[in-house]
Amino acid sequence: MLVGERQHKIVEILNERKSIRVSELSNIFSVTEETIRRDLEKLEKDKKLSRSHGGAISVSPSESLELPYSEREITNVKEKKEIALEAVKQVNEGDKIILDASTTAWYMAKALPNIPITVLTNSIKVVMELSAKKEIAVISTGGILAPESLSYVGPLAESSLDSYHVNKAFISCKGLHIERGISESNEQQARIKKKMIDITDLVYIMIDHTKFGVQAFSRLSSLDKIDHVITDSQIKPGIMQQLEEKSLNLIKVN
Repeated sequence: MLVGERQHKIVEILNERKSIRVSELSNIFSVTEETIRRDLEKLEKDKKLSRSHGGAISVSPSESLELPYSEREITNVKEKKEIALEAVKQVNEGDKIILDASTTAWYMAKALPNIPITVLTNSIKVVMELSAKKEIAVISTGGILAPESLSYVGPLAESSLDSYHVNKAFISCKGLHIERGISESNEQQARIKKKMIDITDLVYIMIDHTKFGVQAFSRLSSLDKIDHVITDSQIKPGIMQQLEEKSLNLIKVN
């Protein structure tokens, strides 16, 4: 991971959790504590956080701010593409699936083969990507446009999902906490993802290793509603064991 990308992710995690210790960031990114201290010093100079004894605290004015899509597109790109390719392997001809408005779902849409499936989504980027694949039937929710995520949210988007039932939902999130479940930084995105979980047989959570142990602003669901977790190869062994103890099927990119 590049230095700038790591620092961007530190700010993202910090804004979600409001405070974090140097030792925890060191474990998340597999770098030394001294490296993390240099990152925090740079980010404090840029007024993106405030350092505290042994860690840092957020200076974000709002817990529910959503990062612009253009920023999320360049964060953990390698991991997201690998996870997306692994997710595509779970899709079979004839499936009816949901893709959320995450960048990982967009990468998944790009990688989907042109086969007879149905895709239900609230993502404009996913709709545009699949428009050239004529064998794929695409259904968009409609609703209020959220420019940060290029997606539809709000009551209309949520209620439109009540008309459907799908086999599989592929959903990303801002954090997965073993005890507190999965969560999102934006409440509107959390509400529509809750609805997506309600109308599917199988839930696949697509999440990179830096999001484990994170609890974001808006809770999505408990872990007992999740069937599969797709993640990258940098997941810690301890986290793997905890997921197995929760009877979750872990799909890890090799």
